[in-house]
Amino acid sequence: MKVSAIVVAAGSGVRLGSDVPKAFVKLAGRTMLSYSLVTIRQVSSQAHSIDEVVITIPDGFEKAARAEVAAAGLGVPVKITPGGVERQDSVRIALGLTSAESELVIVHDAARPLATPAIFEACLSAAARAGGAIAAIPVSDTLKRVADGAIAATVARASLWQAQTPQAFRREVLIAAHQRALSEKIVATDDADLVERTGARVEVVEASTNNLKITTPSDLAIVEAIISALPLSLKGRGLG
Repeated sequence: MKVSAIVVAAGSGVRLGSDVPKAFVKLAGRTMLSYSLVTIRQVSSQAHSIDEVVITIPDGFEKAARAEVAAAGLGVPVKITPGGVERQDSVRIALGLTSAESELVIVHDAARPLATPAIFEACLSAAARAGGAIAAIPVSDTLKRVADGAIAATVARASLWQAQTPQAFRREVLIAAHQRALSEKIVATDDADLVERTGARVEVVEASTNNLKITTPSDLAIVEAIISALPLSLKGRGLG
């Protein structure tokens, strides 16, 4: 099955306190975007490899993104486009640039640099079978519902999972979900939510607690610590 990968890299990085957009912030000497691109290059299983990449970036950063693409040595067609106002807009814009020949689309946030090729491959396999799949981890903390600064209820966590990316879908399923969201003015924080609203099945693939989303300086420090603890053989390439 032909696969298109979308890398969402249009975030501003304001909460990181950075003077460059988040995807271009350095992490152990490399940009966050670099990690995702190298991981995508390494995605190759019997069933799936990635045939093209579409990257959404902040306006004005195409030259920097092209340099990262060249350094990653992807070896497949790459399209780079300015993102939208919100993440959902960025994905919709990128989706419109994917090849009509692609049967699967996998969406990943550049702000999660520790995703591995194995989790990409697992999500693609599940999406090929079920129509949609996301990386996620079971919720381990006790959750409280709060009202007016006080606990209103304790939420049973037995069936709760924390969504991550990558998230993979059959291309026609994801396009239909975004078209419906646009026409009905539905806003969601991830693509799985939009697909769920159409009634399509989305499976969960257990990922890793290391697959953190970098939002704050403390997140950056944690991920750098994880990278520093990796075997030397993994530090100069992908993390899988």
